[in-house]
Amino acid sequence: MTRLSVNINKIATIRNARGGNLPDVTKAALAIEDFGAEGITVHPRPDERHIRYADVREIRPLVRTEFNIEGNPIPSFIELVSEVVPDQVTLVPDAHDAITSNAGWDTIRHREFLTDVIARFKALGIRTSVFVDPNPEMVTGAKACGADRVELYTAAYAEEYAAGREKAIAPYLAAAEEARRVGLGLNAGHDLNLENLEYFIRTIPWTDEVSIGHALISDALYMGLETTVKAYLSKVKINA
Repeated sequence: MTRLSVNINKIATIRNARGGNLPDVTKAALAIEDFGAEGITVHPRPDERHIRYADVREIRPLVRTEFNIEGNPIPSFIELVSEVVPDQVTLVPDAHDAITSNAGWDTIRHREFLTDVIARFKALGIRTSVFVDPNPEMVTGAKACGADRVELYTAAYAEEYAAGREKAIAPYLAAAEEARRVGLGLNAGHDLNLENLEYFIRTIPWTDEVSIGHALISDALYMGLETTVKAYLSKVKINA
């Protein structure tokens, strides 16, 4: 059954715009869990323009569901993850100045580096996922690096959905089938929303987890946080 992990970065972005602690990121994370979400995702960047390293340290002991940290495994990120030991770490090859994640790993070109990083995290008992484009070759490469899961970068699916959802999901289905064939768990995330999420889950029902932040927090501005979390859960739990 697919699990919903809520990325709370955008809540931190609002807080950081004014300084202080409003909205309270930790309070929001715990409320999101109370509303039914099965995981909390954070993506700390070196410039700390949204989630800060201090937030990660504060939230970690309080989260009651799955705690997922995603980011580029630069030395400071590796140190943070090793310190707080989340349930899952998702490796994302984003540049320090990227507005948002915009590509998956080339798991063949970066095999040696990824293999070393994954081994370090797995030695601490942390499930490790690698962010990849919907390319079966990159999925197979992630398996060769020792990953436990891949997270499919779903921006292209979301962008192409309105023009033809069958065509949009075709490469994701191929990549998902390869993940299942080689024994990798399957996550998905980026630009999934209330319009396109259900079709993705119906087509690829063995998706273990979706991580959703921007669209969910934006919807919450109109619908309220509790109503929004439950609306996303209704799209995720169609196979329950």
